[in-house]
Amino acid sequence: MAGVYYVGVDVGTSSVRAALVTGGGLVRTTAEEPISVWEPKADHYVQSSCEIWERCCSVVKEVVRGVERAQVRGIGFDATCSLVVLDQRFQPVPVGRDGDPQRNVVMWMDHRAAEQAARITRSGHRVLSRVGGVMSPEMQPPKLLWLKENLKESCWNKAAHFFDLPDFLSWKATGSLTRSLCTLVCKWTYCPPEGWDVSFWTAVGLEDLLENNFSKIGSQTSPPGSPLGDGLTQEAAADLGLDPGTAVGASLIDAHAGGLGVIGADVRGHHLPCEGQPVSSRMAVICGTSSCHMAIDHMVKGHAAYSRLQEQAQQRSPFTGENVYSYLNNHLSLMASSCSAVDLLGSSLHVWPDFHGNRSPLADPTLKGMVRGHESRFDVTYDVKRSTDSQPQRVIGLPLSQTLEDLALLYLATVQALALGTLHILEALREAGHDVRTLFLCGGLSKNSLFVQIHANATGLPVVLPDQLEAVLVGAAVLGACASQDHSSLQEAMGRMAKVGKVVQPDQEVQSFYQRKYKVFLRLMAHQREYQALMNPR
Repeated sequence: MAGVYYVGVDVGTSSVRAALVTGGGLVRTTAEEPISVWEPKADHYVQSSCEIWERCCSVVKEVVRGVERAQVRGIGFDATCSLVVLDQRFQPVPVGRDGDPQRNVVMWMDHRAAEQAARITRSGHRVLSRVGGVMSPEMQPPKLLWLKENLKESCWNKAAHFFDLPDFLSWKATGSLTRSLCTLVCKWTYCPPEGWDVSFWTAVGLEDLLENNFSKIGSQTSPPGSPLGDGLTQEAAADLGLDPGTAVGASLIDAHAGGLGVIGADVRGHHLPCEGQPVSSRMAVICGTSSCHMAIDHMVKGHAAYSRLQEQAQQRSPFTGENVYSYLNNHLSLMASSCSAVDLLGSSLHVWPDFHGNRSPLADPTLKGMVRGHESRFDVTYDVKRSTDSQPQRVIGLPLSQTLEDLALLYLATVQALALGTLHILEALREAGHDVRTLFLCGGLSKNSLFVQIHANATGLPVVLPDQLEAVLVGAAVLGACASQDHSSLQEAMGRMAKVGKVVQPDQEVQSFYQRKYKVFLRLMAHQREYQALMNPR
C-alpha cells in the first residue's frame, strides 16, 4: 500500500506518543510530549483529560507534517485504564477533594478505592469469576463507588459520563459514545453478549448507573478496530491536522495495543514452536510502566550508589550520555567471569517485585516488594561457575551496602524477579489448560538486551522481538487500518503490519538455576503472607 499511512496514538502514564505508520507496518516518524501526574495524597493519582487531548493533537500534527492528509487513511488510540469523569455538557468534573475541575481523571495506578474493592470482592458476586475472583482497586467499579461515597456533591451528582480513557479519546475524536469491548470487559465487568449484569451494580450500591440503559457508563459497544461514527469530526480533524471523516477505530488499553503490534506476526521461517499453532500458543509481554519500569527505577534510583552510577555512565560516554541500564548491563558482564553466565550473579539476592500490588496471577493489591539476601559478609567474593546439575554454582557474600557492585546486583535481581513473575503467570495459564510456547515482547524494556535474555532464560521459552521498536504505536495504528476497511479483519491488519525482528533463545545451561530461584521466588510471596497473618491476627 504505497503512499498509504495510519496514525497510532499511545497515551501512557507520563507521556503521549504518536506515530505515522505505513501500510506495511513501518514506523515513518514519531513524536512525544509529557503529561502531568498529580499526587494530592498517598495512593491518589490524577490527571487532566483536557491536557491529554491537547497533547494528542500536538503529537499527531507533528507526525503527519509532510504528508498529504488524504494519504492518512485511519487513526487509532490506546491509553491507560484511567477513569475520566465529565458532566452533562461533557465538561470535566473534579475527582479530588481540592475541587479542581481540570483534574478529572482517576489514574490506573490510583489505589484510593482499596477498601471498596475489598468490599466488592467479599460480595462474592458471579461477575468476579471473570476477573480472577478478586476485584482490583485498579478496576473501575471500586473507583466509581469511592467517588459516590466520598465526593457525592462535588463529583458524583454532577457526573453524567464515566469513560475509560481509551474510550474518552475515541469519543473526543468522533463524538461517538460507543465503548470498546476491550475496556468494558477488562475493567468494568461487562460480559458480551449478555452485557451489563444489573444485579452486580445493585448489589455493590451503584444502582444509579442503571438509569437510561447504563448511559453514564456505555450502552453501545463495539470490538476494537471497528469504525466509529462518521470518522473524525470537523473539530477533531482541525485539532489533529487531518481530514474530517478519517476513519477512527474503537480503542484499546495500552498494553493490549502492544500485543496487537507484535503477536500476530508471521513467524514462518523462524523455527519457532508456535509456528502452525493457534494464536493462543503465543503470549505478549508488554514491558511498560506498570509491569517493569516502576520496579526497576524504584530499586536503582533509590540506591545510595545511584549518583555514582550516573557519573560513571556519563564519563564512559561524555558526549552521548550512556543509558544507566546499558552501563549496568556492561558492569554485570565484567563482574561475571568469562566462562560464567551473568544470571548466576543473582544466586544470593532475591526480589519480590510487586511494590504496587500484584495484578496477575494473584490479584492481590496488598502485596509489597521484598528483598532477601543470604550468606552476606563484608568482603564480596565472586566465585561463579557455570551451573549444571552435577556442579552447582556458588556465590559468597552479597551485602546490601553502598557500592556500585551492590547496585548492579540489586538491578539484576529485580530484572530476574520480573522474569520470574512472567513465569508465575505462565504456570497459572498452564494449570488452566493453555499451552504457551513463545513469548512476544514489546515496550520500553524490550530494548534492554539483558531484560530480554533473562526472560528467555527464566521461562525457558524463545522470545520474539518486533522489527519495529515502537510496537505499541504500531498496534494503535492497526486499529486505524482496520477501521479504514483497507483490511477485511483485525487479524489481517495485524498480519500485514506486525513483523518479527529478532528471536532470542533461552540458555539451556541456566535452566536448573532458574528452577531453584523460582522456588525461592514463590517462598518470598508465601512468607510475606505469613508475616501479614502474624502481625494482623483476626
